[in-house]
Amino acid sequence: MKSQFTFIEPGKLIVDDLELVLVDKAPADPVKRWVPQYFFEMRHPGDTIAMGSIRLRIGSAIKLRYAGHIGYEVKKAFRGHRYAVRSCRLLFPLAYAHGLRAIWLTVDPHNIPSQKICRIIGAKYIETVRLPKDHEMYGKGSPYRRRYRVDLRTIV
Repeated sequence: MKSQFTFIEPGKLIVDDLELVLVDKAPADPVKRWVPQYFFEMRHPGDTIAMGSIRLRIGSAIKLRYAGHIGYEVKKAFRGHRYAVRSCRLLFPLAYAHGLRAIWLTVDPHNIPSQKICRIIGAKYIETVRLPKDHEMYGKGSPYRRRYRVDLRTIV
């Protein structure tokens, strides 16, 4: 029998002009094969305007082969300030606290800015995989994902 997943209070996640504000948590959904996840908004400290969002999924690399542990989006008006880079780094200790020793990120092969973000945060390119045709991400752009791995043991 699997043990019950417990969300951890992330505390204040702030670096310079960026704060991650926890806005939601979602338990695992075995029917959809989703793992538990945290949802954060990227904001300026003390502000209510979301500059973007980032989610942290807690689960095995096998279950997250195509989606990855971290997914982010920075609104166009706020790009160019490394908010995604800093947001990823802010989430590494929370992932580690959940027992993850590596984080996997997946990127559309045409998304050069996200590939650059992966390199900046210390992720190593591992492989490019083809999405199964029945995967929910298949029809959303490229049928391929580049997979990057961050070894948390060397960072956290």
